[in-house]
Amino acid sequence: MCLIFFLYNVEERELGRGQASGSCPYCGGKVEAMDVERKWSFCSLPLCHKIKRNYSCSLCSRRLESYH
Repeated sequence: MCLIFFLYNVEERELGRGQASGSCPYCGGKVEAMDVERKWSFCSLPLCHKIKRNYSCSLCSRRLESYH
């Protein structure tokens, strides 16, 4: 089980950052949107590639969730 952990690799890279609409429900600060690219690989073989958008507060740095 531990051997599999060392062979599995996740790379994360920030693509861009910008201001999003709304305010933080905890402190009232501005919400920041960040696009992140994630690449999963196993023994140097690429498995998956995803681009996600994460939201966080620029004042208190809390990670915020978006509910549809």
